[in-house]
Amino acid sequence: MYFLTTWIEGEGAETVLPGLSSKEQYRFGVRAGEILKMIHQIPAAKNQLSWSERFNRKIDRNITNYKACGIHLRGAEKIIGYIEQNRYLLENRPQCFQHGDYHAGNMIVTKSGELGIIDFDRLDSGDPWEEFDRITWCAGISTAFASGRINGYFDHNVPVLFFRLMALYIASNQLSSIPWSIPYGQEEVRTMLRQAEDVLTWYDGFETYIPKWYISGPPK
Repeated sequence: MYFLTTWIEGEGAETVLPGLSSKEQYRFGVRAGEILKMIHQIPAAKNQLSWSERFNRKIDRNITNYKACGIHLRGAEKIIGYIEQNRYLLENRPQCFQHGDYHAGNMIVTKSGELGIIDFDRLDSGDPWEEFDRITWCAGISTAFASGRINGYFDHNVPVLFFRLMALYIASNQLSSIPWSIPYGQEEVRTMLRQAEDVLTWYDGFETYIPKWYISGPPK
């Protein structure tokens, strides 16, 4: 397999966004969502296992690895509870090409104000909505950008099912991030624990499935 990319001149979006107005952050988020939707028009390879089978295996692995890693996250039982209660949502989900690590840290803002996407080295295939599992990094930089990314993807008509699945994918990803961070040292572990605590706050301990930071339209 091979792919062809082009050089993008500019500055990292995670550096640029905090210096912009909330309206500009939102505008870039909308563009990020529109680009992601275009990426997802590329079909997945044929003969894939069903998405429910693939992702349920991943969930099982994430839960097992978290429980074995020796680091306790306050509220982990709430995360696991939401996952277990919502596994059924994985049934009959479509699959497509995925960027694999889609967040502001892998985006470039050019001098002309365009948004470019970089770092396709984790490309994969799967449920297109799984690509929102790392929107936590976007929300940590700019909630307006994160909201715009969702709204742009759905042309400002976001289905309720999306939020329920995004919460499931974020929950699974937060569990996996704890054991993943251990080889990178204590500072990385602390970063992942802080992010998981933020996620628990956004979702009221997963009593709800729409994050507190989400806004349905441009900031006023």
